[in-house]
Amino acid sequence: MAQPEIRFEDGAAYEAGMGRWSLLAGNVFLDWLAPPTGLRWIDVGCGSGAFTELLAERFAPSEMHGVDSSGAQLAFARQRPTARGATFREGDAMALPFADDRFDAAVMALVIFFVPDPDKGVAEMVRVVTPGGLVAAYAWDIAGGGFPFEPIRDEVRAMGFQPPAPPSAPVSRMDALRDAWQRAGLEAIETREITVQRTYSGFDEFWTKSTATGGSRAMISVLPPDVLEQVKQRVQAKLPVDAQGRITTSARANAVKGRVPER
Repeated sequence: MAQPEIRFEDGAAYEAGMGRWSLLAGNVFLDWLAPPTGLRWIDVGCGSGAFTELLAERFAPSEMHGVDSSGAQLAFARQRPTARGATFREGDAMALPFADDRFDAAVMALVIFFVPDPDKGVAEMVRVVTPGGLVAAYAWDIAGGGFPFEPIRDEVRAMGFQPPAPPSAPVSRMDALRDAWQRAGLEAIETREITVQRTYSGFDEFWTKSTATGGSRAMISVLPPDVLEQVKQRVQAKLPVDAQGRITTSARANAVKGRVPER
């Protein structure tokens, strides 16, 4: 079976499925970065604007720009109350539509594994950030099984089907992220692991939100109905349930940060 294409064309669906996970990991990531307020930021691959809004709420940027390839995601991002001071525009992570040294900080939140050539994406962040500025990213550890919806992907594999993966999934490994930052010539490079948990009211909420968008949506859309039903039953049987019927699952991301060298 051909691999289905992973697309993000529904901001509301993305928000339901991944938005909460993004905020959970994003808060830990920003605690680790601990940037000063008032910086000029670019959020590369901003998607629905979940991380952009979080950054705006916590660190009051003097400028906030979001770039993404999906017009539908950007339309959703523009409606976020706290992010309305941000400027969102369509663009390519490997050819950012900004001049050199334009920003104090650049970030990729859960997106570097979707960039066809991650090195070009990192090089572009370095180019648009002023010397001494911050370049950072965090990514679900897809290569290591840290994706939030891994319980579903595991059972799809068990049924003999291969779940779709982002084009640059290997870069999600911690050592691959560090290597990418080193190749870009960044200094003071640091990495850390981020582990977060999310609780759902029950299996129905878990399944609905976990298959709402992106790779999960693409994955289940091509499964034969009988296989899909078996996958659903297998996932439900394996997930832990507390006394109130709630389900708590975890996810793991890898993060990296570095500084643009002084020239």
